[in-house]
Parts: sequence; structure tokens; C-alpha cells
Amino acid sequence: MIVCGIVLNTIAPLPLVISGGRLLGAVLIVSALSIDLWSIATLRRSHTTVMPHRGSSHLVTEGPFKLSRNPIYLANMILLVGIGLFFQIGWLLPLAVLDGVLTYFLAIRGEESHLIAMFGYKYESYKKSVRRWI
Repeated sequence: MIVCGIVLNTIAPLPLVISGGRLLGAVLIVSALSIDLWSIATLRRSHTTVMPHRGSSHLVTEGPFKLSRNPIYLANMILLVGIGLFFQIGWLLPLAVLDGVLTYFLAIRGEESHLIAMFGYKYESYKKSVRRWI
């Protein structure tokens, strides 16, 4: 998505003038990377895979997973917005939304099917208590 945003910005710049945008972008970038690292560390501590194409061996409901069922995907979207603000690449903001939609259809739906099949009621209960994004 970042490359796509850069290409689109080169072809047809999307103005992005926000007071304090570079500072906000930096804060979002650091926040997104922190969420990613926290999520990866939590998955590793739980002895389950970080790789989204591999099946989970444990249902992880602690750390950032108490706040979001998909903290890594959420962090990726925040990272896109942060990079867009920091480097003033306006296209990255709508592309962050597109990234979220594509992630839902291409990854999350399949992952949730796996988690329901693997963990049944425990995952259903978790889904009811923790939102997908935030």
C-alpha cells in the first residue's frame, strides 16, 4: 500500500495540509510499531504462531488482544496513516481504509473461521467481549 500511495502521489498528488501533521504522523508511527512489537511478544509468550497463514495453537486473549481482536492489522492501518501524515502523502489515508477492508475479506474472515473451528465457544465468547479493531 505504501508503494501504491507513493506512485499515486507522484501521478496525482493528494494535498495533505494538517497543522502538526508531521508530529502526529511520528506519534502514530511509533504507536503502530509499539503495538506490533507488543502483539508479537504476546503471541510468542503464548507459544503460538505470529504468521497469519498458519493456524493458531492457542487462543490469545491477553496483552493487546484484550483491547482488539486484530491489533497487528490495526497497527498496520495506523502505520499507513502515520506515514501518510509524516511524509505528507495524502493517498495513504484512503489507502489505509482500503487496507482494512481488504484485510478483513482476505485474512480476518478466514482466520476467524479457523479460530471458531479450533476453539469453539471460547472464541465466540472472546468475540462478544472484544471488538475487532478498537
